[in-house]
Amino acid sequence: MNCPTSQKPYGMLMLLRAHKLTAFTILLLFFLPTITFSQTLSIKGKITDDAGIPVPGVTIQEKGTAAAAVTDAAGNYMLTVQPNATLLISHIGYLTQTIQAGSRSVINVSLAPEATGMADVVVIGYQTVRRKDLTGATGVVKMEDATKISTGSVAEQLQGLVPGVTVRNGGAPGQNAAIEIRGVGSFGNANPLYVIDGMIADANVTINPDDIASVQILKDASASAIYGSRAGNGVILITTKKGKSGEPRVTASAKYGIQQLHKTWDMMSAPQYLQTVKQEYANSAVALPADVTAQLNNNTINTDWQKATYQQAAYQDYNASISGGSGGGNYYLSGGYYSNEGTVAGNGFNRGSMRLNTEVKKGIVTVGENMLLSLSNGKYPGGGVNAFYNSAQMLPTIMVQGDQYKDANLYPANPGGWGLGSSNNPTYANNYLANVALDKVNFSYAKIVGNAYLGVKLTPWLDYKFNVGLETSFDYTKEVRDTGVWRYTNQPPQTFVSEGRSRYVNFLMEHTLNFNKTFGLHAINGVAGFSRADQGRDYTNASKNLLQDVNGNLFTTIGSALGAPAASGGLNNKWRNHGWLGRVNYAYADKYLLTVSGRIDQDSRFGPNYRTGYFPSAALGWRISKEDFFNVDWIKDLKLRGSYGKLGFSDVLTAWQYIGYLNTDPRAIYGTGQTPQVGAYQAVITNPNLRWETRLQTNVGADAQLFNNALAVSVDWYRSLSKDVLVLVPLPQYLGSAGSPYVNTGSIRNTGIEMAVTYKNYNHALKWDVSGNFTTIKNKVLSVGNQGVDVNGHAIDYLEPANFVRSQVGHAMASWYVIKTDGIFQNQGEIDAYKNKAGTIIQPNAKPGDIRYVDANGDGLINDQDRTFAGSPWPSLQTGLQFNASYKNFSLNMQLVGVFGNKIYDDVRRAIDNYQLTNFRKDINPWSPTNPGGTDPRLAVDNGNDPTVSVNNMGETNRWLENGSYVRLRNLEIGYSLPAAWTSKIKFHTARVFISAQNLLTITKYKGLDPDISNSNLGMRGLDSGFWPSSRIFSAGVNIDL
Repeated sequence: MNCPTSQKPYGMLMLLRAHKLTAFTILLLFFLPTITFSQTLSIKGKITDDAGIPVPGVTIQEKGTAAAAVTDAAGNYMLTVQPNATLLISHIGYLTQTIQAGSRSVINVSLAPEATGMADVVVIGYQTVRRKDLTGATGVVKMEDATKISTGSVAEQLQGLVPGVTVRNGGAPGQNAAIEIRGVGSFGNANPLYVIDGMIADANVTINPDDIASVQILKDASASAIYGSRAGNGVILITTKKGKSGEPRVTASAKYGIQQLHKTWDMMSAPQYLQTVKQEYANSAVALPADVTAQLNNNTINTDWQKATYQQAAYQDYNASISGGSGGGNYYLSGGYYSNEGTVAGNGFNRGSMRLNTEVKKGIVTVGENMLLSLSNGKYPGGGVNAFYNSAQMLPTIMVQGDQYKDANLYPANPGGWGLGSSNNPTYANNYLANVALDKVNFSYAKIVGNAYLGVKLTPWLDYKFNVGLETSFDYTKEVRDTGVWRYTNQPPQTFVSEGRSRYVNFLMEHTLNFNKTFGLHAINGVAGFSRADQGRDYTNASKNLLQDVNGNLFTTIGSALGAPAASGGLNNKWRNHGWLGRVNYAYADKYLLTVSGRIDQDSRFGPNYRTGYFPSAALGWRISKEDFFNVDWIKDLKLRGSYGKLGFSDVLTAWQYIGYLNTDPRAIYGTGQTPQVGAYQAVITNPNLRWETRLQTNVGADAQLFNNALAVSVDWYRSLSKDVLVLVPLPQYLGSAGSPYVNTGSIRNTGIEMAVTYKNYNHALKWDVSGNFTTIKNKVLSVGNQGVDVNGHAIDYLEPANFVRSQVGHAMASWYVIKTDGIFQNQGEIDAYKNKAGTIIQPNAKPGDIRYVDANGDGLINDQDRTFAGSPWPSLQTGLQFNASYKNFSLNMQLVGVFGNKIYDDVRRAIDNYQLTNFRKDINPWSPTNPGGTDPRLAVDNGNDPTVSVNNMGETNRWLENGSYVRLRNLEIGYSLPAAWTSKIKFHTARVFISAQNLLTITKYKGLDPDISNSNLGMRGLDSGFWPSSRIFSAGVNIDL
């Protein structure tokens, strides 16, 4: 650049000044950290509650920066901040305080408890809203109570914590608990939809409960409609833990326990059994079996089969995590190991898991992910032998194992010498321990589930989010069958090996817009978006028999087996769903509330005539306590709400279920060669109208905060009408052997009342809170479709999976339908006098001591036509109670659950009490001439000389129905937080030790092992055929915050 000569001195001067300014700026930047550091302020202090008790774990953060500290066990903290900084002091359960630091170096703070839950923020599906603004029915789980339960499944932790939610014990290691939300509205499936961090996925035992931060349960149409055709059974939203701003936080926990069955059948010992059998055979004038006679003279065997089968087992749960963050992001990394050996020999389950949740914010962009990796392994015996069904029946005069059972003439193919019944000592019960040794199944599940998301803040009131999720699992199962038998008269099988492999992929992609705007007294927020899900499962299996045995060791690979392939198969099942979703929440003056939500779904599982489903809902709320005319001092907040909407349930469908297909079979022989010709027949008929099940739901409720927010009350009345329920409908005979197709023709109605009450008292050194809830559920079948006609030409309006249970129009689903009993005949005169109106003796072949059955239809016969309804498997009332207390460093947690009004069919007792080829309960009270007050029928042998013995043991009678009501002390835990003087020496922020007892006490009249049974067959819900009972667990553990 050329300048005039006269301007050069001026230019030189300006250039020199610019260089000086640059130099000064560089020096300033160089010394700025020193200057800034010299201007910081060190603050320390103590955080207590309003009673002066130190509060550990409180976060003290400088507003607008990443500087933060957490109080130790003594409530002390230390933090370096800028002068005149603003401090934000927060902790769960207390009101957040904002304090100006000024120039103070010591700041002590007393926290006030946050007694109200109405200000909480809850997740409702694609949104978070203030709890006080909810218009739908939503249950929020108190995780402090849930995590007290020793289990590997989040589902089982929820029992008794939320009204309207029924949780049935999973029992076996690695088995899921069954959850029903507001009853059962389907004949096929009652499972709710799980959403984990925005990813629709399976929350089974592969998920580590220790990673969970919150659980919300969406119970009505207003809350659930945004999930459309998959929300009919309710939705469970799970949010996992995330890091918080501040220094890295390291936590660790360990729990070790011993578990055992809290009850076993009280069966006879060998001497008692032998004397009872002797009397039984004498009553029937039948000769004793040879082995029984020999053992009466010289018995040396006295096996307690339950003691041999059941075991005290270890329970272990270990977790560690590190989390933290700054103003620009956060992270949470955890690892866990869970192990459950099982209370029955031959069973076990363990899981290792790792989770990584991160989130980074930069300007208007947010990027994050939530990822879980888990590997689960387990084992159980194959062959389908039920330990709880067989161990009580097995005779105490048979050894578990012995050389005498190797006699090939009496016990073919029993080289292991496993104890079995024989023709001389008959029983058909299985030797469960032989089953454990001879048929082993091992499985492993490797699972990845997670999602990644991108968020952009388009405007101060509008956010865009792109969410992509993946759930995939690789499952492997292997079964090896060795030589031997475990039951009398079993045919000796060939040895074999079977392997199965499957891969499951669930892919989710979503685009959503969230908006939140306020205009004076008007507040509106909502979400709109698109969601697509693709699911598929590939499965292959193969097996081969005749394993090679080399020096007593089996080669267990399919390739090394010598036999022909016994079976092989595969499955490829894929389907797709996509939908448009939306919700709008409107509030006027924080007083009048409106929610409109819905979803439009298209699903490849729907038939061609019903490709699209519409699922709208609406809800209104009125915060009456905000009205000028409402002036009740002791009512802090009162809200009335109501909702109505339509939901769908499509997960009862499988891919391509609406498509018909043909099977081929060489059925015809014709032609000159008379050779079989391949023909075809229709195996499944086409149903282009196949679609989702529909739920029409109505909910009316109220929420109140009373007595300065110390007492919270919520009440709901609900009605759910299930329409288009899938039912198997028999086809006319002219359609051939196409089988019964599923048709959307059933209808079920559930109605009930829910109530939840919480009272908190945090105003003294002794702090405590108590929460209680109860639920009533009334279930009624309204339609089962066209089931044809009976032999009398009457329309069949029921489903009957067994001859003692029926789902009939006008009655509860799976109601007991049995012949009723009326005591025991005391003498021949009573038998002769028991006649119908026509004078026919109703039970002419009966003997004194036999059961008298009610001739319900009066035809003079006892048969299936005399069955009547005798109760329901569904409880009329369910309750839960949680109590927490703390005093200084001590804490107490107690949880109770109660179930009332249901009946259970005890099939195990039916097998034991038939007196034939089985052991006896010690407390049986059989009738005899010398014991006319006996409550059980006479002891007798079932043979041709005494045919009415089998009549006493009929299955379709109310003799096997029992009261299933119970109250259970679900959990009792006592904890102690170590004093700060101790933890500071080992550099811990906090440390807590505890002991707990789970399922410590159960009060019930049920004679079986556990009234909390879980039958996955909804049509036979209350049938106890030997389901795995809950375990009593005694454990101790420690929680550490480094």
